[in-house]
Amino acid sequence: MTQTIKTQWEGNMLFNADTLGGNFKIDAAEESGGEGKGVRPKALMLTSLAGCTGMDIISLLKKMRAEVDDLDINASGELTDEHPKIYNKVTLEYIFYGTNLKKDKIEKAIELSAEKYCGVMEMFRQFAEITTIIKYEEKKSS
Repeated sequence: MTQTIKTQWEGNMLFNADTLGGNFKIDAAEESGGEGKGVRPKALMLTSLAGCTGMDIISLLKKMRAEVDDLDINASGELTDEHPKIYNKVTLEYIFYGTNLKKDKIEKAIELSAEKYCGVMEMFRQFAEITTIIKYEEKKSS
């Protein structure tokens, strides 16, 4: 299966990405010659990773009848010093909210996402060391 997105240059460092399901702007930071009018390409990679694993986990927990009230995923990446700068270390912090959370099923869902279902994670594994952190909270603070 081939997937294609269309990206159009809008001047300076700004691009419009027309993707499967929506569109958005990509731009460089001001210190890199951009105007900061869109998301940064490398940050978008971390966003894709968090989204991919998050969708897997929510779907799996639903099937396991271990639903949660909420889920936050914080993805952070450490860039190499030399060009081309790539992420060589990535940390995924999963924060699950709810009462009577089924921790064994949550951990199994994370494992299945990481090892079997999340293609983005598999791609990241080719160039980065991935660490996961799991936290449990009763309520999300306002």
